[in-house]
Amino acid sequence: MTAVSTRHRGSGAAAAMPTSLPRLDIAEAVRIRRFRPLRLLLGALAIAFAIFVFKAFVDAQIDWSVVGEYLLARITIVGLGFTILMTVVAMLIGLSVAVLLAVGFGSHNPVIRWICKTYVWLFRGTPQLLQLLLWYNLALVFPVAGLPGLGSWQTVDLMGPFAAAAIGLGLNAGAYMSEIIRSGLLSVDAGQYEAAKAIGMTRGKALRKVIFPQAMRVIIPPLGNEFIGMTKNTSLASIVGFGELIFVMQSIYFYNFKVIEMLLVSAFWYLIVTSILSVGQYQLEKRFGRGFGRGGRL
Repeated sequence: MTAVSTRHRGSGAAAAMPTSLPRLDIAEAVRIRRFRPLRLLLGALAIAFAIFVFKAFVDAQIDWSVVGEYLLARITIVGLGFTILMTVVAMLIGLSVAVLLAVGFGSHNPVIRWICKTYVWLFRGTPQLLQLLLWYNLALVFPVAGLPGLGSWQTVDLMGPFAAAAIGLGLNAGAYMSEIIRSGLLSVDAGQYEAAKAIGMTRGKALRKVIFPQAMRVIIPPLGNEFIGMTKNTSLASIVGFGELIFVMQSIYFYNFKVIEMLLVSAFWYLIVTSILSVGQYQLEKRFGRGFGRGGRL
């Protein structure tokens, strides 16, 4: 009787146990940290370099009061404003040119394709600083500029520092951004073009309504980098006398001989502007990445 009851209790206990136990992954349960001497060495070198740089700035006896004085000075804010203005104008010129070039690369007309390829070859093959100087001295080649029926003007009056820098930076950026936009257009499946054509859309309308909205997911990240790069490239405009941030800081340290202090002011504002642009780029990536897996995250 006792044996029977014991047997029944054992069978009940066995019935209560799960039929299959969850599989345990030992690698996930216990993470084995290996000793990595190279990682420790790199970390030590990074810390040593940071200490070296910090000590160098301390020994340089930087006058931080001068940095604070000019950080929010009116002349600094004006130079920063001109930097932002130049960035926006040059990017608008560059984007306009880039879209035309990207569409032109896909044209069935061989002459248009040849013109687009020549443009990209020319502007990507010459230094940006050289292009700015050429635009600034354009009056030596074309003394008078004008349009039939609208009149003519002296080129030296039209091509001032702002115009020369904006045109030079914008046209150069357009050559690079055209490849970005073209790669975005090529990322859209060819069936989208055919579907738009099947419902009666013209090529222009299909690009606006169907192709470009899908291509923006691929275009936005490198285009954001170009925008941030343009913010820093505006410093090249100082070579033609445009009063952006670097030009203003140079004018000040030529007067007070506080070179490092003025350069630190410039670095501070460049970091602020590029950080804001980086946040904007991230938000745009999230916006156009909706509906594509992780929204652009790897």
